[in-house]
Amino acid sequence: MASIEGITVWDGRAVRGPSTVTWSGGRIDSVEPAEDRFPGLSVIPGLVDTHVHLDTSVLNGDGPGSAWPLVTPDHEKALHVAAHALRFASFGVTTLRDLAATSVQIAVGRAFDQGVLNGPRLLTSAPVGMTAGHGDLFTPPRVRDRLPVADSPDECRKLVRGWAREGATGIKLYTSGGIFSMGDKVGWRNHTRAELAATVDEAHALGMLVAAHAHTAEGIEIALAEGVDSIEHATGITADQFERLVAGDIPISPTLMINNIVAAGGNGIRPEAVEKAREVVAGRDPAFLAAGRAGARFVLGTDANGAFVKHGDQLTEVRMMADAFDWTAERTLISATSDAAASIGLGATVGRIEAGFVPDFVIVRGTPWTDIAELTSANIVAVVSRGRVLAGEIPEAA
Repeated sequence: MASIEGITVWDGRAVRGPSTVTWSGGRIDSVEPAEDRFPGLSVIPGLVDTHVHLDTSVLNGDGPGSAWPLVTPDHEKALHVAAHALRFASFGVTTLRDLAATSVQIAVGRAFDQGVLNGPRLLTSAPVGMTAGHGDLFTPPRVRDRLPVADSPDECRKLVRGWAREGATGIKLYTSGGIFSMGDKVGWRNHTRAELAATVDEAHALGMLVAAHAHTAEGIEIALAEGVDSIEHATGITADQFERLVAGDIPISPTLMINNIVAAGGNGIRPEAVEKAREVVAGRDPAFLAAGRAGARFVLGTDANGAFVKHGDQLTEVRMMADAFDWTAERTLISATSDAAASIGLGATVGRIEAGFVPDFVIVRGTPWTDIAELTSANIVAVVSRGRVLAGEIPEAA
């Protein structure tokens, strides 16, 4: 049994004040009031990033669109995936969902779950896309060794079943084109409605959540009509969609930072990607502000891959969310912890500090639920995931 005695706790929903947190066997046993023994410090749940991509070199960020994924064997890629996850975790992100996972990320997530490696929680949503769709066009067109695609309702069902057999925890589909894909347009349709319906139906039948990549208003409409479980990016959101998104309690991953970075250009970003990023952010900010004020369920989702959104940048993204949606610090922190966990099916076990939940938490200086500006890497003292210290040290009482 382990504990930290007398530290101010923000439990993922509200502040509890000075408490003693006790845990054992990967489970929080109790959170009880106590005298404050750690003035200036507090503990918050680990952050949950619902949208990452760990398929890049941890050394220099090379990934899709470069030679690295084409020439690097899967067993070597797995080491990079694990290194990415651990580096993100060192900045307080104790749960990540890879949204275009292959057998590599699935294997690493399983290794973390089984205790082969001490690390964060890595969920894996595998892609079901079409030939010449957004997901397919990360690989140069003349390369024949490609990730699988599906081009009919039956093929979509089969691919979902294959990913389920592999151990994926969810499915990602596409209802618009994208930014980094080569040769498409953001407004392209991607799969037909029949193919999308088959994908969603089969995934749900197998207990898998479905995330929809959707940059356009039309893509959001299609995703809503087909009953997806979350919408990724949503840069083309319109006012007439707010009510349905709120009524349906649909989580949205806004990926603010990466779209801004790509729209700014430089750093070897292809001109085509810069142009497309500028297109999607052109009307995004006022639409997102209005959506946030209307109660849209934005949750932390960054598109982080260690290259553009780097290790620790989730903290910056959270601070950006407060401004983008006109939210209080506490509302923002909920979106990055308990609500983000709930949005990916982990609301009963992850994202809160209370008895019965997994001991994932971050010891920080300050009180970021009252001032989100205090949520910085410099203020992180220790990171605990599954009850094990992954970064820093649990401090001694004053």
